[in-house]
Amino acid sequence: MRYLGIDYGSSKIGLALSDELGTMGFPHAIVTNSPRVLDDLCTLIAKENVSVVVIGESRTLSGGDNPIAHAARAFGENITERTGLPVVFESEVYTSTEARRAPAKEGKSRSPKRHAAVDAQAAALILTSYLSRTSHE
Repeated sequence: MRYLGIDYGSSKIGLALSDELGTMGFPHAIVTNSPRVLDDLCTLIAKENVSVVVIGESRTLSGGDNPIAHAARAFGENITERTGLPVVFESEVYTSTEARRAPAKEGKSRSPKRHAAVDAQAAALILTSYLSRTSHE
């Protein structure tokens, strides 16, 4: 079973895909959050035979909604409406911070491309967290 991980943002969306067995998430792409993004995601979901979508649950450190939480939930609902797939939410607390700490490839530290790649890496961390947690249930 293949999973799609999403780190939702108001301007950019990080994407990650699981391996074929659904055991680990890998950074895939960063896309612009535009009116076409749902169309593009539906194409990716069909092409990669995705069965479940995992979106980072955006919360404050005290557990409440932050400004992006409502938009991320609405985005998840739109994905379900368009694809019929289940969308689940996984905590994304500290994933961007953790992604920034990941070692840069040689010669690519602090480049604009590296900074943008944080979103895809964060999506991979969200997805891997979900897969690790649910594999033991």
